[in-house]
Amino acid sequence: MDVILNLAVQGLQMLLVLALAPLLTGFVRKLKARLLRRQGPPLIQPYRNLAKLLRKEVVLADNASWLFRAVPYLVFAGTWVAAALVPTFATGLIFSWSADLIAIIALLGSARFFLALAGMGVGTSFGGIGSSREMMIASLAEPAMIMMVFSLALVVGSTQLSTVASELAAGVGLRVSLGLALVALVMVAIAETGRIPVDNPATHLELTMVHEAMILEYSGRHLAVIELAASLKLTLYVSLIACVFVPWGIAPPGAAPAAFFLGFVAYVAKLAVGGLALALFETTVAKMRVFRVPEFMGAGLMLGLLGTLLLFVTRTLQ
Repeated sequence: MDVILNLAVQGLQMLLVLALAPLLTGFVRKLKARLLRRQGPPLIQPYRNLAKLLRKEVVLADNASWLFRAVPYLVFAGTWVAAALVPTFATGLIFSWSADLIAIIALLGSARFFLALAGMGVGTSFGGIGSSREMMIASLAEPAMIMMVFSLALVVGSTQLSTVASELAAGVGLRVSLGLALVALVMVAIAETGRIPVDNPATHLELTMVHEAMILEYSGRHLAVIELAASLKLTLYVSLIACVFVPWGIAPPGAAPAAFFLGFVAYVAKLAVGGLALALFETTVAKMRVFRVPEFMGAGLMLGLLGTLLLFVTRTLQ
């Protein structure tokens, strides 16, 4: 009976992130529109867009390979699994042993690799530009993410997310290294999700687009799956920041159903705060030139590296 209950809770978490991902995207768009004194689309507009795309016919290029057809599902599967591994309203779930930061980075890297392949698959110039820019950003974002993981591992002694959340919730004190790791993770999240100032998901200008350039040849249900995967990635990074740096409110292992409900309320509140912060940030900064993106990501890498070195030196001197 306990195994069935644990499986049900784990399945609930997987469905929760899948259901809330388009809502978070719609929430950010609505807030940005209101901050710009526009009415903006309804909160449920992303759900309508997905339903519309699912009803449309798929149009493929003549030279599209089998990999081009399979990539949307591979990207969606990898992103969904990575998002479902991040503890949202409870820790210590039945699959929490696999919720490792290194595994999540690997899943996201695999999804990015396949999407870049799809961008170059049909041989269009826009797809090639988008894929090359995506790999350029990833070459700096992934090391910055790894440095952030090393900082957490030196503090907590583990890269398993349930352990990290439990240890940080118990209190480790104010640490400069964790602050640097937080800033590095936020910068990586902005770049990985294609948000301003690195990319603008609301434009299709050929000189600036990155993510949108790789998926220009997709339509119908393929495009719907990719758009849902993009919303899941945004939810993943907000959930990851909340789990690691704001772990309070998450139900501990073996908690009562009331604790699960409170964890759910706390998780929704954290998503709302994260969406509000993202909307405020995007309306107050301008998109940078593509040639300045390496400087932005290099700063994130240096912050992560500085946090790791600071912890390592502190541990050595103790």
